Amino acid sequence: MTLSPGGTVRLGFVPTTAFAPILALPDRHDRCRAFADAVRVNTLYSVMRAGSGHIGSSFSAADIVSWLLLEGLDEPFAPDGDIYFSSKGHDAPSLYAALIALGQLPEADLHRLRRLGGLPGHPDVRTPHMHANTGSLGMGISRAKGFVLGDRLTGRRRRVVLLTGDGELQEGQNWEALAGAVHREMGELTVVVDHNKLQSDTWVRDVSDLGDLEAKFRAFGWAVLRCDGNSAPEFAAAFARREREFGARPAVIIADTVKGAGATVFAATSMPEGEWMYRFHSGAPDVGSYREAHEELVASVNAILRRHGADPVRLSVVEHTPGARPSGPRLPEVYGRALTERAAVDERIVALDADLVLDTGLIPFKEQLPDRFVECGIAEQDMVSMAGGMAARGLIPFAHSFSCFLHARPNEQMYTNATEDRKVVYVGSLAGLLPAAPGHSHQAVRDVSAVGAIPGLVVLEPVNSAETVAAVEFCADSPHSVYLRLVSTPVPEAAEALPVGPLVLGRGRVVRQGGRTVAIGSGPVVIPQLLHAAELLDTDLTVVNLPWLNRVDAEWLARLVAEADHLVVVENHYTRGGQADLVARCLLESGLPRLPTFSGLGLTELPACGAPDEVLDAHGLSAAALAAHITQRSPRR
Repeated sequence: MTLSPGGTVRLGFVPTTAFAPILALPDRHDRCRAFADAVRVNTLYSVMRAGSGHIGSSFSAADIVSWLLLEGLDEPFAPDGDIYFSSKGHDAPSLYAALIALGQLPEADLHRLRRLGGLPGHPDVRTPHMHANTGSLGMGISRAKGFVLGDRLTGRRRRVVLLTGDGELQEGQNWEALAGAVHREMGELTVVVDHNKLQSDTWVRDVSDLGDLEAKFRAFGWAVLRCDGNSAPEFAAAFARREREFGARPAVIIADTVKGAGATVFAATSMPEGEWMYRFHSGAPDVGSYREAHEELVASVNAILRRHGADPVRLSVVEHTPGARPSGPRLPEVYGRALTERAAVDERIVALDADLVLDTGLIPFKEQLPDRFVECGIAEQDMVSMAGGMAARGLIPFAHSFSCFLHARPNEQMYTNATEDRKVVYVGSLAGLLPAAPGHSHQAVRDVSAVGAIPGLVVLEPVNSAETVAAVEFCADSPHSVYLRLVSTPVPEAAEALPVGPLVLGRGRVVRQGGRTVAIGSGPVVIPQLLHAAELLDTDLTVVNLPWLNRVDAEWLARLVAEADHLVVVENHYTRGGQADLVARCLLESGLPRLPTFSGLGLTELPACGAPDEVLDAHGLSAAALAAHITQRSPRR
């Protein structure tokens, strides 16, 4: 397909009706391969439309998913049929595309990946035929065991098949789950490992080598098979052998695959020698790569159809205008450079990473200070406990992951570090509601409440680049442990231009002087919305940046609200246990003779998946929604 003169991209997809000739192919292996490549065409289309998604994982798993849905499972769409689900969840686009092709989801959903009311970025049970919410890794085998036990207790017998990623096997819960499946003789359970050798950005062997994977599963008593997962005949033979020879034992099929399989431009086998970073884990590809992959996949489908005397596949073509990519600095990148500069003059600083070196901004640190960089893999609990051990030896460990995983999985380990008075800096990227496209498994909107009560831990969310640099200095110099909450979406110009003074614990800064209605917030999502809301209001609004989410200076707050009629706290978080609760309690305990009316705004339900503007509006956090709330709640004089 081509890029039109006006910046419009012509995108092609296989409509549901055009799958009929593919599904009618007489050879089941050719049918599966043609179906898988047509699913890849539609996966690529959906990701291009969405502007994001996981192509590499979707393509590596497409042949496996196609065989299971077409041939391997018994009545997978019936209420009591066999169950299939993906534990890793990154391959959701290809699973959706397969379900659409088989008429199990509406074709309209092909155009609504990662949009409000459409298909979420990771599997969610509110979508038909999604049996588990996944994307938060490592839970699949345990969930599958629960399905098996639930079936047994309710008098049913069916097979449960789940897909894991090889990088996902670094999560400890996987290994906790294995022995119990053997002990209970779960012959209903089959685990397929999408063994594409790559995790999010780089090679599994270079992060946390899995070693002899077959021997590890066998040591727990599992039946083990291995095959080429991108070959329909090989996978079919392995699946049949599993049923024939190991019916009473839980089994694992280690399916050797290629990340990005099916399209040369995306395939990991096309990476240059010595290249460490895979470029197509997440995000939409450039137009040139899209066109090359699309043409190759369509040609593959048509070659199979021609071999059986069928007509070429009929494509539908739409004009798509990609949304403008938001400009502005990304705080994890700003943070990474600032940390590297500070670490260059402070040998106590070490950086630990949980398989997210690109997303946490740590590439400069890794390159310039390799001896003080520790790649821990997908294992936050292990990472945080290691950080505590390093702190015990006088180092200042900075531990990094996505906020959604960093605050929850190692919460107990963070608390233990605090009980030992160990100073550790926890740096969570991808914090808050945005980006909303990946879905609720990746939206960290309960982290402040989860870590805010840990003794000695300060929660800090900077609003722009300057405040992020200041935050790095605070983290290094402060006696406190810190949870540094970094929003990953680009910083809007309105936030980046704000003046930033010295960071004083518990105190904020007025960034827009207005009237007797005062709005408090933090970070590059909330503050720009409040500034815009002030422009929309008939009455003036004072906007305050308070970057401390679990600390507030009582004297400073008393001065701030002395003349205020109404105070509203807006947060990029659930309303319970966040900054609004903190400020409200401080006011109630202040003993002030006069208090303003008060309201706290934030999330009250599961965060929505979709484009930024539509999701902010859906949760009442857009500028227009905030202005409407303030107009309604502010006292009239």
